Amino acid sequence: MSKHFKEIMNDITTFIFDVDGVLTDGTVHVTQEGNLLREMYIRDGYAMKAAIENGYNVCIISGGSNEGVRTRFANLGVKDIYLGVPDKVKVFKEYIAANNINPDTVLYMGDDIPDYHIMQEVALPTAPQDAAPEIKRISKYISHLNGGRGAVRDVIEQVMKTQQKWFQHFNAKFD
Repeated sequence: MSKHFKEIMNDITTFIFDVDGVLTDGTVHVTQEGNLLREMYIRDGYAMKAAIENGYNVCIISGGSNEGVRTRFANLGVKDIYLGVPDKVKVFKEYIAANNINPDTVLYMGDDIPDYHIMQEVALPTAPQDAAPEIKRISKYISHLNGGRGAVRDVIEQVMKTQQKWFQHFNAKFD
């Protein structure tokens, strides 16, 4: 019998996220000069920063290659940022090997077909509410929130609450 997602959350040490459709709503604004602009939700960023401050590994693996995206995550403290990735499973396996991470402790959030195979490699595949049906079908947890609108905050907060680290994080900061 497979574990319930809440039981798996007890073991999570590593969060890996796709960008477009997960940390953004999937919309890309194209400027007259051809620049691609994305919008990100500030609360997702706050939760990522809280996770890092609490010792979790946070990693970005994306097929997109916008340097503004890299800057945004680096400013949050994310050290492992892989952009322009054609083979997410290969990068995932290299990342966990280099950092001695057990795949049974990894949560991945993806939203579309390019995330399908990597999601089959982790303990807790998750998706935003508005993910593609194929991705929702293999997810052990589907957020009630959409990509770019708090889905990342939702999974981080749930893991940290399950491990009793969410509110303790805030108490430590304000004591």
